[in-house]
Amino acid sequence: MDKEIEKIKVLIIGSGPAGYTAAIYASRAGLSPVMYTGVQPGGQLTITNDVENYPGYPEGVMGPQMMEDFRKQAERFGTDVRYGVVTGIDAGKRPFKVIVDEGKTLLAETVIISTGASAKWLGIESETRLNGKGVSACAVCDGFFFRGKDVAIVGGGDTACEEASYLANICNKVYMLVRRDELRASQIMQNRVMKNPKIEILWNHETVEILGDEEVTGAKVRDRISGEEKVLAVEAFFVAIGHQPNTAVFENQIDTDENGYILTQPGSTKTNVPGVFACGDAQDHEYRQAVTAAGTGCMAALDAERFLTSQE
Repeated sequence: MDKEIEKIKVLIIGSGPAGYTAAIYASRAGLSPVMYTGVQPGGQLTITNDVENYPGYPEGVMGPQMMEDFRKQAERFGTDVRYGVVTGIDAGKRPFKVIVDEGKTLLAETVIISTGASAKWLGIESETRLNGKGVSACAVCDGFFFRGKDVAIVGGGDTACEEASYLANICNKVYMLVRRDELRASQIMQNRVMKNPKIEILWNHETVEILGDEEVTGAKVRDRISGEEKVLAVEAFFVAIGHQPNTAVFENQIDTDENGYILTQPGSTKTNVPGVFACGDAQDHEYRQAVTAAGTGCMAALDAERFLTSQE
C-alpha cells in the first residue's frame, strides 16, 4: 500500500532573509510552515562576510552568522526546516503537488517562493578566491568598506552605471570596465557616468585576473582591440553584469517577466496562481537588499494566512 502523501499548510521554498522571515510570521500564526532550504541554505548572504546595513546589528554581523540567527528564530516558533531542493511543482490546482529532490511528493495548501537570485560572475578563478575579500556583486552592500579608495566595476547596463555612480560618491576613483565600445544602459544613466569626473570608462576592456592573496590589490585588464594588458591599482572589484533569478522550476507554472523574475500583484506578494506567493529576490530585481527581502517575506506570510482564512 502506498504511503500517504504528506500534506502541508504553508510550504516555503528557499531560505535567506525572505524565506526565514516568512517562516517566522507563518509559524507564529500557527500555520506549521515547512521550509526546504535549497542548494544554498541561507542564500547569497552565506557568501557575504560583513553585513553592516541590516538594522539590529549595531556592530555589523557576518552573513553566515546572520542567517544562522534567522534560522534559529524560525525554528524557535516551530518552523520545520528541511535540507532539500524542490525539483517540480504542479500549480494547476490546490492542494499543489510539489516534488522534492526528484522523488518525494508533497501536497501544499499554499506555497511561498523565496528562491532568490544568483549574481552572474565572470567565471575566473581569482574572482571566486577573492569573493568577500574585495570582490563583490553588490556595490550598495559593500562599497562602504572601500570609501576613499580606488575601485573597479565591470558591466555596461543600468545596474553597472547605477552602482558606478553610487561608488563615485564614496570612493576616490572608479574604473568602469566595458567589454564593448558603448554602454547598454539607458541614456540618462549613460550621461550620469560619463559626466562624473571620478569615473573613468575603459572601453573594449576585459578582466584577465583580479590580483591579491588575502585581499584585492589590483586588477589585470586587457584591451580587446590592441591586446595590450595593464594593471589597475584598485582595492575592490565589483561585478555588475546582472543576476539570474532561481525560478526555472516554476517555468510555465507561474508568470514571470522576460528575465525570469516572478510577477506579483502590485502591493502584494500574490502571483497569478491563487495560493502561491513570491518574495525576496526571486521577484525583486530593483532593490535586492536583505532588509527589503525580509519585508516581502513578512508580506508573503500575511498574504498566505489571509488566503487560508478566506478558504475556510
